[in-house]
Amino acid sequence: MNSLDWSVLIGYFAVMVAIGIWSHKRVDNVSDFFTAGGRMPWWLSGISHHMSGYSAVMFTGYAGIAYTYGVTSFVTWSFPIALGIAVGSKLFAPRINRMRSRLHVASPLEYLKNRYDLRTQQALAWSGMLLKIVDVGAKWAAIATLLAVFTGVSLNEGILITGAVTAVYCTIGGLWADALTELGQFVIQLLAGIAMFVAVVAELGDHGGFFGVWDEPELQGHAEPLVGPYGTVFLLAFLFIKLFEYNGGMLNQAQRYMATATPREAERSARLSAVLWLVWPLVLFFPMWMSPLLVESQKADGSDSYALMTEQLLPHGLLGLVIVGFFSHTMAMCSSDANAIAAVFTRDVAPVLSARARRWNDRSGLIAARVATVVFLGLSMAVATQVDSPTFKDIITVVIKWVAGLMGPIAIPMMLGLLRPFRRSGPTAALTSWSMGLLAFWLVNYPVHWAVEGGVPLEYQVSIPLAVSLVLYVLIGYAKPEDTPERMAVIERVNTDGDGDSAAAAVPAPAKAPDAASARTPDSP
Repeated sequence: MNSLDWSVLIGYFAVMVAIGIWSHKRVDNVSDFFTAGGRMPWWLSGISHHMSGYSAVMFTGYAGIAYTYGVTSFVTWSFPIALGIAVGSKLFAPRINRMRSRLHVASPLEYLKNRYDLRTQQALAWSGMLLKIVDVGAKWAAIATLLAVFTGVSLNEGILITGAVTAVYCTIGGLWADALTELGQFVIQLLAGIAMFVAVVAELGDHGGFFGVWDEPELQGHAEPLVGPYGTVFLLAFLFIKLFEYNGGMLNQAQRYMATATPREAERSARLSAVLWLVWPLVLFFPMWMSPLLVESQKADGSDSYALMTEQLLPHGLLGLVIVGFFSHTMAMCSSDANAIAAVFTRDVAPVLSARARRWNDRSGLIAARVATVVFLGLSMAVATQVDSPTFKDIITVVIKWVAGLMGPIAIPMMLGLLRPFRRSGPTAALTSWSMGLLAFWLVNYPVHWAVEGGVPLEYQVSIPLAVSLVLYVLIGYAKPEDTPERMAVIERVNTDGDGDSAAAAVPAPAKAPDAASARTPDSP
């Protein structure tokens, strides 16, 4: 990097902070901070949903998969996401929007207290927060890895720089700042991605051109859709995982559906995100598929291949733009995750831990939300420094094995609890499926993994926990139905249109004291 590249990078950071400051005036209460008050346009929600779904891990971990295996990086990652969001646009997006407008909640998990009970809500809230800390830690490590390649700064310094800038704009501006910066980040990504695509295509003349290049020995097997550990079972598992994860199971995407004015706009938002996931990653992945022809990775997993190729092919200025694109991915996801987890802590956890939290007014609740955002970012940055430790192994291990494997047991009670066909499944089904799914993850990744020669294949490490949770959730619901009138009322409110869908609902004070009566009574409209 030279002074021109640094100017582009510093200018980008300055614009992100300025957007956060501008967004500050749109945030008056926790409803504005966590759900944009239900006033976000569907197209902005859709772009924000798309941008908040992936990070610099794409340019490190998935670049390594593309470098090693080729097009399977698209077939087993972005394609399942696009398909899952398309299905979820009808199945989940309108219902999640009604959670805000009809149940008057600000956190994606807030409705669980009335759909199940307080224990279920707390179990999913705590496990979701802990998983997100690990997930976002991997994202910080990914962008710090790229920054180290380009600038020579250490991993910890890179984590501190990106985390600090993100903390400024997402803490003061809330979801509005997240969405508006993600819009700007999308434009930057568009320019940077096209620049890299054109630069790589220009290099292919000596290798048979755009279509003939696939016959090159370095790309042998790269055109196969399912190779290596990423086979049919892995693809099917990821189709189910991404259906839940990218429609709200990882919390931050659910907020984008909640932020639109109506269920119809939430559906349109999801459709836009699905189209972007189907088309745009093809442009981003193509240079990665070609990378074995152009660079030789210095890491065994190929995670530095895209960064090396960028340095080699792009002139200064454009190099700075692509680096900014790397940052935009990570900051988009991490800021949205921080906002989501702050919502869960402020709305779901704090009122149970503290009587004072149950009496927060708008100002106190907003201060608590901002403090929770900063604390979450700090904890995730601390975890990021340990991503390459023996516990986590590497970035892609955290993202694929830990996040994909643990997301299912958390997401299934949350997402399926919205649907009428699963109305019989109550607290017993939810807690059993959650706990047994987590146990299954531990077994297949550790005791069983160590006992099997060669270890448990990756596709089973990520699919078995979800399958266990799904089967138990359904079977226990039929064996021990708990569809009380109060719980049925919650389900009906998110499944039917009615008064209040078109207006942004005010968010009430945090949940009352966790007594038995409050755990059984649905929120008032």
